[in-house]
Amino acid sequence: MNDAQAAPRFAALSDPSRLAILRALVRAGPDGLAAGSIARDLGATPSRTSFHLAKLAEADLVTSHRDARTIIYTIRFDTLGALVSWLIEDCCAGSPSLKACCP
Repeated sequence: MNDAQAAPRFAALSDPSRLAILRALVRAGPDGLAAGSIARDLGATPSRTSFHLAKLAEADLVTSHRDARTIIYTIRFDTLGALVSWLIEDCCAGSPSLKACCP
């Protein structure tokens, strides 16, 4: 990952609602959550939730698939992991003992 790839992902996460959605999807794991469940959990309208999910999808942080009439969203753990790894890559000036703070 590089700065140009990381910046839009952090921009997508700069909104409190999108951050809450991301955290809910992380907790849900690989099974993901239905869009309607996400909206209910956040106390948001379905259209507002869809807007935020679209922004997260544009940033390649979530993916979706249809299950009958329901859209299920899941975290792109590979992308999120790469973003976190990129962020802490230079942690603590590369000192192995100090970098241990970031498992």
